[in-house]
Amino acid sequence: MTSMEYQLETGTRIRKARLALGLTQKEFAASLGIVQGFLSGIETGRKRPSDTLLIALSHTHRINPGWLKHGTGETFTGPAEAASQTGARAPLLDVIPAQFPEVGGEIRGYVSVPNLPDGCYAIVCYGDFMAPTIRDGDLVIFKPGRDKKSGDIILVNNRWGEPILRRYRVKDDEVFLAPDNPVYAPFRPDSGTRTIGTVVEVWRKMLI
Repeated sequence: MTSMEYQLETGTRIRKARLALGLTQKEFAASLGIVQGFLSGIETGRKRPSDTLLIALSHTHRINPGWLKHGTGETFTGPAEAASQTGARAPLLDVIPAQFPEVGGEIRGYVSVPNLPDGCYAIVCYGDFMAPTIRDGDLVIFKPGRDKKSGDIILVNNRWGEPILRRYRVKDDEVFLAPDNPVYAPFRPDSGTRTIGTVVEVWRKMLI
């Protein structure tokens, strides 16, 4: 089988699985942390799904990996109607208001993640402050109000009210918020710095 044939057949199977789950392209793409246009390209054989995406399909929607890759076995490892309910659904936020979570943010979709704690939210990371741990375009899952400890990555409002990701560090009873990218400098939080939540999971951007 050529690479193009594999691409087309795998895309066709992904489309069949999506339809069996009763999900639109927009809903299915949001659950996987990818854009609808990329999913459309996969389903029509114009784009090749990455190994990471195939793993996400198996974990998030209980799609049989053997069936996905080779068309062998059953489509799902469990009932299709149950597969769409697997994992908690985290609202994907476009903007985080200054008083979040008391004031809810605008929801652009939902992300299904296996074994996700209740009450989590998702955002897309922009910039390279936390690279290589979190890269531009990665999907970040966080839990508001979660207790933090030194070494955790947290989402905070900076002095201008903007949400940023930094690693929480405590040294000699002093608190620092540090980027993982050594190009940037850490800073001490002040009275205007408010913790929004703690990062519980990061999903690497799946576009190829």
